[in-house]
Amino acid sequence: MSESEFPRPDELLPHRAPFLLVDDIVELQPGERCVAHWHLTGDEDFFAGHFPGRPTLPGVLMVEALAQTAGLAAASASSLEGKLALFGGIDKARFRRQVTPGDTLRLEATIDRLSARAGRASGTASVEGQTACEASMMFLIADANTVD
Repeated sequence: MSESEFPRPDELLPHRAPFLLVDDIVELQPGERCVAHWHLTGDEDFFAGHFPGRPTLPGVLMVEALAQTAGLAAASASSLEGKLALFGGIDKARFRRQVTPGDTLRLEATIDRLSARAGRASGTASVEGQTACEASMMFLIADANTVD
């Protein structure tokens, strides 16, 4: 399947700018695995304050991007139609490389366990083949209905 054959991240996730941290999906195995990209231009607001003179992607945003990538894998599972994966926990997060403006973050997430109520996933974020972040994550499954 070519990249253009995959849905856009905003077709599977409820996140929207400025908090949708995944730009495109490059691999997708529904309910199992997703590989996506986040292209960091340097225009993102957080770079101005983290850190002035040495802009660095905050690690917590790398983990959120991995969680969104896992959410893409989960949301594409037919068993979760009408459901929403909510971030439930982070285990063993490790940061290995600085990510700076102009970098493209490759986000790989694998669903390790998925049930009707919860799931676990593991993910790796990398830049040009160098690992920037690794994390294990938990998520809870809820109804996707919005609250007015």
